[in-house]
Amino acid sequence: MAEAFPVNNGMTSFWRTEPHFLDSHRSTEVLPDTSDIVIVGAGYAGVTTAYHCGHLKPDVYYQISALADKYGIDAAEEVAAFELAHMAAVKSCVEEEKIDCDLDFDKVIDVQLDDNHRAKLKAGYESLLSRGALTVTEADFIPKETAESVSGVKGARGCFRCRTGRLWPYKFTTQLLERTVSAGVNLQTQTPVLRISETPGIDGRWTVVTSRGSIRAKWVVFSSNAYTSAIAPEYKDKIVPVRGVCSRIVVPNPPKSPLSCSYTLRFNAWDYDYLIPRPDGSIVVGGGKSTFFHDSSEWYNNTDDSRLIESAARYFDNYMQRHFHGWEDTGAYTDQVWTGIMGYSTDSLPHVGHIPNKPCQLVIAGFNGHGMPQVFLSAQAIAQMIIRGATYEETKLPRLFKTTPERLSSQENHILTHLKAI
Repeated sequence: MAEAFPVNNGMTSFWRTEPHFLDSHRSTEVLPDTSDIVIVGAGYAGVTTAYHCGHLKPDVYYQISALADKYGIDAAEEVAAFELAHMAAVKSCVEEEKIDCDLDFDKVIDVQLDDNHRAKLKAGYESLLSRGALTVTEADFIPKETAESVSGVKGARGCFRCRTGRLWPYKFTTQLLERTVSAGVNLQTQTPVLRISETPGIDGRWTVVTSRGSIRAKWVVFSSNAYTSAIAPEYKDKIVPVRGVCSRIVVPNPPKSPLSCSYTLRFNAWDYDYLIPRPDGSIVVGGGKSTFFHDSSEWYNNTDDSRLIESAARYFDNYMQRHFHGWEDTGAYTDQVWTGIMGYSTDSLPHVGHIPNKPCQLVIAGFNGHGMPQVFLSAQAIAQMIIRGATYEETKLPRLFKTTPERLSSQENHILTHLKAI
């Protein structure tokens, strides 16, 4: 695969069916010669960084158990507490800025459909409880005997239930972007960054080379997630583009008991789907790994979101009828399927903070498809480092998120390790 740049004709997801007027906006006809801060990437991470400079299912048991085993209970608890804090932070932002993005808080039911995987997760959950982890008490475990009746999922072998939040991510991001542009941020869409100078100039500024000219910047923030390695070579093979598949399912004849919360269906340790019910009665369902994961060329280090992964194209047909009791006669059908690109880090943790040996360059990327409960406050921390000169530790970010020379030199690759284990 070539360098990890976006393709020109990516598919349109359900979330972008109502384009915001800033979708192709340029604040000025030409680029400014200089800027104090250049933020590369105008997605969730980039926009929230800009917002904080001027001004969501949290995980309390799933990955946290593995982090506790590897890094210790205190470090793992930092991550869980950080994710829980996002719900209140995003809620406060939505209310303060009066953002219309379908924000709602409810429960998520995490269903295990494999006995061995259920046993492993339950053991990890009980281990966290026995070691005094506080955040894990946010989750309830439902045993095998009642899992199917509680969840409504056919063949459920156990499940967890905890708090979560959901929103329309594109609407949240673009409306927040609208506020930042109104406050003076210079937005330049459709202006890909091609490279950054290897060293700063004599004035201490980095040269950011784009398709429309260059800008000299004191600070450069890489909020480019899956595409980071294309312009920040330190992250080659550390943040990898991964293709995923998602769908929207429409329900002509809703069941007597429609979905009242979000779901994760875990078929085994590596294969899972997620379901997000929408206010209009439709359901966004993502996953389908079992149809394409065996062919790594289809998804690993792949930025081509201009086409579907064909083996997954029909995966979501009759999905609700297959997996949920009471949905057999609903006529639920697949309305739309699309593919998108996520940024996966090879050690399964985001990279946040100052890039080693690159003064005034910062990164906020590699969220492993789990950015909604991690990005907002990570971006706030990046803003504190720039505006206030805060150290990483002063921002209260989880220690495990810090991008370090040790992480960049590590040869571990959890993504490929999981693939080999299949």
